[in-house]
Amino acid sequence: MRTTGRTFRHNQWALSLAQLFAGIGVATGFAVGGILAERLTGRTELAGFAQTASILGAGLLALPLARLAAARNRRWALGVGYGLALIGALLIVAAILAGISLLFFIGMGCFGSATAAGLQSRYAATDAAPANLKGRAMSLVVWATTVGSVVGPNLAEPGAKLGEALGIDPFAGPFLIAVAGYLLSFVCVMFLRTPAQDAPAEVTASVASPHSDATVGGSAAETDTAQGSVGDVRTAASVMESSRRGGAWRAVRRSPGALFGLLSVVTGHMIMVSTMVMTPVHMDHQGFGLGVIGVTIAGHIFGMYGLSPVFGYLTDRFSPGRVIALGQGLFALALVLGFIDAAGESSFARISIALFVLGLGWSACLIAGSTLLTQDTDEAHRIEVQGLSDAGMNLGAAAVAACAGPLLALGGFAWITVLGGLVLAVAVVVGLRTGYGARAHM
Repeated sequence: MRTTGRTFRHNQWALSLAQLFAGIGVATGFAVGGILAERLTGRTELAGFAQTASILGAGLLALPLARLAAARNRRWALGVGYGLALIGALLIVAAILAGISLLFFIGMGCFGSATAAGLQSRYAATDAAPANLKGRAMSLVVWATTVGSVVGPNLAEPGAKLGEALGIDPFAGPFLIAVAGYLLSFVCVMFLRTPAQDAPAEVTASVASPHSDATVGGSAAETDTAQGSVGDVRTAASVMESSRRGGAWRAVRRSPGALFGLLSVVTGHMIMVSTMVMTPVHMDHQGFGLGVIGVTIAGHIFGMYGLSPVFGYLTDRFSPGRVIALGQGLFALALVLGFIDAAGESSFARISIALFVLGLGWSACLIAGSTLLTQDTDEAHRIEVQGLSDAGMNLGAAAVAACAGPLLALGGFAWITVLGGLVLAVAVVVGLRTGYGARAHM
């Protein structure tokens, strides 16, 4: 189907608003999730399992949501994603009130569905974008998360006061805010326009005639946009079939660029999550209050999303590979700062700068890696490969988050930064061996 510029802008607005509200929910939960896990279980080594459950939920749901998008449309997939997250937030509130740690972890697993939906939203933004603007189209939707994600951690303390005002556990308050955020996100994605809502007769003619791009397409950019949207619908059946045959992974392995993009997204998310989820616990042990912790996480999330349009522009202007190399350099700087902070007396300024730079590295690798993955994957496998990418990044992050709690208990925050450094080293070495990564680091 031909997606007009008007429909493209409409969907950009709907996706951006959904990201904004979902960002509030995700960030609010992440700000207090680790502390809650420690308090409900009474064990520091289990603090990381709150985020592990959330990330694992996101990873397990990424492929089913991608297949739902292929079989139905993005509206269905994103609606289910945010709906499950809303249910998860309600389960967490119930778990806090009842003091049931198992129910809390189940709720956190459902809570992670918002992350899976948010990650799919960045690909949804590129569905109808011209080839030379995919990086910027993706980055604008990612950027929309900034407001909600920066505000979210700072709502931890007001959320606690809300809980007190309602006569319930103060830690339940932030998750009531998350419930409202996910509900608004669900409403926003219900306004997404799908292929069936645009002119099907015109599309049929456009697809049927090999000369239609010259006569009915308008500008080259519009023609490219229309063809991209037609392909998404036309290849849905082939995507579903390829998923059963493992065709997505074979498609990635055939393309050095797609493999490098996938590797960059997955390892970048692993580095970010392993460090970020333990920072609030580390700061709590150092005597920092919830308000200060919230400011630090807000700065980190601003780094993740606030400058994403810049990385989108750099990706389109130069190359995804060079932006990935930049992101890996930023990761190295952040980990060094974090290690120094852990070696002596913790400094609010230093740990905040480290987390901000960590967010910048994540943003660069996510946008450039996702753009490269999309560009270098054939159309028949694209949606499934995107789901594979989201599943890989979340399952990988769940693995390192599960290790992070015991590492923090055994060796302190310094060991967390060492874990991130090892993942970064693997990413650089394997990236160099793909050949594409070697060109990026030249």
